[in-house]
Amino acid sequence: QVQLVESGGRLVQAGDSLRLSCAASGRTFSRYSMGWFRQAPGKEREFVAFIHYSGGSTAYADSVRGRFTISRDNAKNTVYLQLNSLKPKDTAVYYCAAGRVGVPSSSAANYDYWGQGTQVTVSS
Repeated sequence: QVQLVESGGRLVQAGDSLRLSCAASGRTFSRYSMGWFRQAPGKEREFVAFIHYSGGSTAYADSVRGRFTISRDNAKNTVYLQLNSLKPKDTAVYYCAAGRVGVPSSSAANYDYWGQGTQVTVSS
């Protein structure tokens, strides 16, 4: 029901900033909470950030809190992830996900729709 397309990933240097976008095509976008996950080569997919469908609450992984910011614009059917003070360990494919989640959730099982991912590479 919801199609998600991420964009904005690219090669950057440590300390740089980047903004990822996730465009949704479904009419019910505003009723879905959104999450960002990432997966580095050889590692498990990990939770990055969450935003409630109302936009009123957010949650972050400890590793990115204070550096990354998730936001959404329901009028544009788009969710964003602002990545600041990037580190080489942030290198991964970043995925946008949508789910009927009423409270912050770091579990991928609570998200029903996923984008194709966008590559973020941070060089030292």
